[in-house]
Amino acid sequence: MPNRKPSNFTCTSRALAAAALLFFQPVTQAQQPQQLELCVACHGPQGNSQIPQFPSLAGQPKVFLENQMVLIREGLRDIPQMKGLLDGMKDADIVVLANYFSAQTPVRPTATSALNAEAYQRGQALARQMLCGTCHLPDYSGRQQIPRLAGQHEAFLRDTMKQFRDHPGPGRDTIMAASLYGLKDVDLADLAHFMAHFK
Repeated sequence: MPNRKPSNFTCTSRALAAAALLFFQPVTQAQQPQQLELCVACHGPQGNSQIPQFPSLAGQPKVFLENQMVLIREGLRDIPQMKGLLDGMKDADIVVLANYFSAQTPVRPTATSALNAEAYQRGQALARQMLCGTCHLPDYSGRQQIPRLAGQHEAFLRDTMKQFRDHPGPGRDTIMAASLYGLKDVDLADLAHFMAHFK
């Protein structure tokens, strides 16, 4: 049989198959962007934060992570601690980081405060009343562009909700700003306590 040169269609199909195979391979140390070391310095090993002011990235939805990193990189979300860390990062590296952190198992932080049954019940009732589980799912694990809340640091959740309520602006979810409008600080504290301790 004569030696035939593969058609463009065959080459393209093989290239796409190879790219897909690479995309679904687990991230090796050689493939990890340099920024991963910087990420875990604040967000913790495998993205499980042990610092109350920093969120855990482990188990967050991939699309949510990608969106937030792009917003930060482009200067649409102003987070002083993240200033400059994502400058010039390629989209491909953002995808790799999002894949990595979304695949990690969330671990409850050791700094979690003791459970206050009354605050938990108030927060649970308020979350039901506000239909938080509609977008964030009933187990508060998040989906697509909506973050996981369950097991996050209580201080981080409380402070983030205050920012949504008091300082809506570029890069902030307007639906969340509207949802939290008019809530008192004690309400936000109860919601944060409930989400942080949710099982």
